[in-house]
Amino acid sequence: MSEREGKIAVVGDKDSVLVFRALGLDVFPVDDEEQARQTVHALARTHAVIFVTEQVAIWADMYLKRYKSRPYPVVVPIPSAGESMGLGAAGIKSNIEKAIGADILFGKEDK
Repeated sequence: MSEREGKIAVVGDKDSVLVFRALGLDVFPVDDEEQARQTVHALARTHAVIFVTEQVAIWADMYLKRYKSRPYPVVVPIPSAGESMGLGAAGIKSNIEKAIGADILFGKEDK
């Protein structure tokens, strides 16, 4: 078994990520852009799936683009606990469409 197999992390502001600890996920609260980038970059070596809040997705965009073409880590933007920018919902929708070929959230099939 590889080091990253089955490991899931959540990165974002404290209010958004601490609830995931109760689910048994590895939680990494970050406060600023540099900390977000360093955390995502380090987790990419050790975790198969990394959920990032919308703000972290913006801050760590250069890393996230790099990981899109790789099988691991799978990086999934999620809505933040505060005001949503729509990136989290769009990321979840896109990943569902990629996985099953249909938009089950909004009822539109891929063409």
